[in-house]
Amino acid sequence: MRPTTFLLAPLAGALLAAPAAAQTGALRAAPSTRATAEVVLTLADTAAARVAGPSKIRIDYGQPHLRGRRLHTDSLVPYDRLWRTGANDPTTLTTDVDLTIGGTAVPKGSYVVQSMPARAGWQLVLQKPPAAQGGQPTDVARIPLRAVTLPQAVESLTFWLIPSTQPGAARGELRFAWGTTALAADWQVR
Repeated sequence: MRPTTFLLAPLAGALLAAPAAAQTGALRAAPSTRATAEVVLTLADTAAARVAGPSKIRIDYGQPHLRGRRLHTDSLVPYDRLWRTGANDPTTLTTDVDLTIGGTAVPKGSYVVQSMPARAGWQLVLQKPPAAQGGQPTDVARIPLRAVTLPQAVESLTFWLIPSTQPGAARGELRFAWGTTALAADWQVR
């Protein structure tokens, strides 16, 4: 008789028994991963644009995984409380250009990305990082998000910056999904 192997799931803080068929090798919980979504824009054919190079909009985020958990629980993504929208280090949005996201002006710069999940509608919350260690971030924008329920769950939180397919259009859609929830807002260069 083989002994039962237990592993510590670091994010859930629970002990999980390894199935007998999987006991042939060393088992461990997969950590959250880091991912990026980026769109590169060629905005104008001017000497300044050629020197500066293309402009970028980038989202850098920790990618948590469901691992059998339900998304909307008090410990994972609670309703009506600010959610860090990622795992480990803060999610950031960095833009080389002034944007309008979901009808809200967002100046070029770097922002901490959070969200406010609510049954009545989600908001994307962009914040300026605190000026000093231990300080509080400052809200720059709260942007309404369009929500869609997906027929199949997305295992890992994923962000997309989807550019428009229209030639020369400097706009698109910011989208993220986890579990059966997909959220989106339109973006465009101002």
